[in-house]
Amino acid sequence: MAGANTLAFSDQTFDEEVIGSDTPVVVDFWAEWCGPCKALGPVIDELADDNVGKAKVGKLDIDSNQGTAVRFSVTTIPTVIIFKGGEVAEKFIGIKSKKDLQAAVDKAMG
Repeated sequence: MAGANTLAFSDQTFDEEVIGSDTPVVVDFWAEWCGPCKALGPVIDELADDNVGKAKVGKLDIDSNQGTAVRFSVTTIPTVIIFKGGEVAEKFIGIKSKKDLQAAVDKAMG
């Protein structure tokens, strides 16, 4: 379901891939059964393509990785969290435009 540059995060890889990252990380918390999540998918893939080498962009399936979802209080999906330096920089709930998400990534990079 993910694009070529869209990463797949898990409970096992989260701390290393996201918290320990030197670059900003966009994490899309989603589930296969979630219609709005599927609608947001292409936006996340475009964001990943546009930010290669500048920021990591990936998805975390909350059904398979409930620990991380609970850890970051994700109770509604889709939720997109942007991490910078291992901390939550911004959190979006629901479908957001690519423009809004890119602005948050740019802010995290700046």
